Amino acid sequence: MERSLEMEIKRGTPAPSGQSESARAPRKRRQPAVVPLDGVRRLGIRLAFTVVSIGVPLLLWYLGTRYRVQFYIRFQSVPTPMEVFHTAVQVAGSDAFAANIVNSLRRIFLGFLVALASGVAMGLVIGRYRIVNQLLMPAIEVLRPIPAIAWVPLSIMLWPTTESSIVFITFIGAFYPILLNTVDGVQSLDGVLLRAGRCLGASEAQLFWHVILPGVLPNIFTGLAVGMGVAWVSLIAAEMISGQYGVGYYTWEAYSLVNYPAIVLGMITIGALGLLCSGAIRVAGRLSMPWLAYVNGARK
Repeated sequence: MERSLEMEIKRGTPAPSGQSESARAPRKRRQPAVVPLDGVRRLGIRLAFTVVSIGVPLLLWYLGTRYRVQFYIRFQSVPTPMEVFHTAVQVAGSDAFAANIVNSLRRIFLGFLVALASGVAMGLVIGRYRIVNQLLMPAIEVLRPIPAIAWVPLSIMLWPTTESSIVFITFIGAFYPILLNTVDGVQSLDGVLLRAGRCLGASEAQLFWHVILPGVLPNIFTGLAVGMGVAWVSLIAAEMISGQYGVGYYTWEAYSLVNYPAIVLGMITIGALGLLCSGAIRVAGRLSMPWLAYVNGARK
């Protein structure tokens, strides 16, 4: 009986009416679980490129200091990677070095948050309203070319404490990239979106929240990434000139004491902290704009 049933199923003829539906249908073999090898492979390739990208400068540094290269660039006094590593091990558990990092991070976050709030708010208003643009942009364009380091003497006179003046310098460095990218994003926004919002009965506040702000987010995060880099440059310069704590002060103090491994350690610490801050901005951008995962642009 079972053999005749299997033959009828293979021929496509219906099984006897007494058989259940599960007995009529042929059994499907369970497919083995597919391991996401493609994602693992892409992660491995990305890690390999990261290792190469960081390893090549380290290799050139090692070779230059190992053989004391003198070809226009002189490596006689440059510390070796191992000397810098030993210095890092010595200060790893030091309270003073940890305090320098904490002070720099606190200053960068305070100045950057103020620049974020004011730069985005002003950028949205300047980009949206022509009269505000004509009123504020001339003054902004006059002040923008002034480097943050040139504000240090005036900021010391303006602010009551050294700490607030350093935070102000950090704010100046981050403010203009955030502002200008936000203004450019608003001005380049597709007018069809605004007209559609108007036709659907959206108020001005609703247009800002539901149309303009989501459309400008890619430009805002571009400004945040650029502003974070400029903020670190401004912070380190301010700490070197007028600071008493911070990674910039640590680096300048090492230069004054002719402690070359500590100088390089300070530079590496600045780069690592800047990388972490920029990475945090990129992660926040991906979480805020999940739809960009489906837009590849011109990437190959």
